[in-house]
Amino acid sequence: MSSRLILIADDHPLFRAALRGAIVGHLSSGAAAGFVEADSVAALLDMVERSPQADLLLLDLDMPGAHGFGALAHVRGVRPELPVVVVSASDDARTVASALAFGAQGFISKSSDARAIAAGVEAVLAGDVITPPGFVPPSVGEPDARDLEAASRIAELTPQQFRVLGMLLSGLLNKQIAFELDVSEATVKAHVTAILRKLGVTNRTQAVLLAGRLAVDHAALRVPPEDAE
Repeated sequence: MSSRLILIADDHPLFRAALRGAIVGHLSSGAAAGFVEADSVAALLDMVERSPQADLLLLDLDMPGAHGFGALAHVRGVRPELPVVVVSASDDARTVASALAFGAQGFISKSSDARAIAAGVEAVLAGDVITPPGFVPPSVGEPDARDLEAASRIAELTPQQFRVLGMLLSGLLNKQIAFELDVSEATVKAHVTAILRKLGVTNRTQAVLLAGRLAVDHAALRVPPEDAE
C-alpha cells in the first residue's frame, strides 16, 4: 500500500490525534499516510476543496455545524469520488444505516480500538464497505425516499451556498451571515435565492424543514416561527 492522504474532520483535537496515531501505528507493514485536518464544517469545506488528491475523509458526524448528515451529503455531491467514513459515538443501527444510505463507504464507532480503526481505514482504501462489529440493519428502512431526495438537493449546493445554509439552520439573519462571511447583504440574498431554488422550496422555514430531514435526531429540529431577512 503506497502513501495515502487522509482527511480528518473532527472538532476535538485529542480525538484527531488519536485517529492519526491509530492509523500510523497499526497500518500494514510498508504503508504510509499523510494527514490534513479540519476542526469545523467551514474548515472541512476548505480542506476538501484544497485536497483534490485526497484518498479518504474521516468525518465526525457530531461536529457542530454538520447538521446531521448534511455535511456528508454535501461532500458526496462535490467530491463523489472521495470515499467518506463516518466516525461517531452515535453508533446505533439506525444511524449507521442512514450514514451508508447517504453515501458513506463506512462507519467507525469512536469506541473502536486503534487496531480496528486502522483495519477499517485499510479496508475502505481497498474498496470495501465497513460497519461496526455486530451491525444489523434496522427492520424499518431509513432514510426514506424523501430523506434521500433532500440529500440529493443539498448535494447540488456549492460550498459557499452550503455555508450559508448552515447559518440559516442556525437561525442567523442575512446581516449576520454577511458579517460572518465578510460579504454584502445583497450577496447573501443572492445565495439564499439560489439555495431555495436548488432545494425546491420557497422560504427559509421550508428550507429548514427539508434540511432537517438529514438530522440525526428529528425530534430536536426547531423550525423558525416566520421567515427572517
